[in-house]
Order: sequence, then structure tokens, then C-alpha cells
Amino acid sequence: MQEKEIIEKIADNIRIERLKRRIPQEKLAEMVDISTKYLNMIENRKANPTIVIVVKICNALNISLNDIYH
Repeated sequence: MQEKEIIEKIADNIRIERLKRRIPQEKLAEMVDISTKYLNMIENRKANPTIVIVVKICNALNISLNDIYH
């Protein structure tokens, strides 16, 4: 799998899981201690988050890394 495809899959799944839980971007960004703008960029495939940020997002959404990648 190409890097772009990995970023797209993770971005899409972050958005899907956030929306399932009805958490606004502002709230999730606050939970993860990142800006809303950065979270928006992640979800819109315009930013490549570090693994630390992805783990923090997973923890905030109460899901595993495996869930965010599949």
C-alpha cells in the first residue's frame, strides 16, 4: 500500500469514528491537544499526522490502532 493510500484510509476512519460518536471536531481536537484546524487537515487528507497524534486520537475515540487502519 502506498503512503498516500495509508494516509487516506486513516483520515477517513478518523472522521467516520468521530462522527459515529457524534463528537465535534473542536471537542476531539481539545481532547487530543491539537488545533481544530490541524484535525480538519488530518480528516481532509491534507496533513500526515505522527503516530503519536494517531494514538492520541485513537485513545480519545476509545478505539485501537487496528480499528483506525481497517
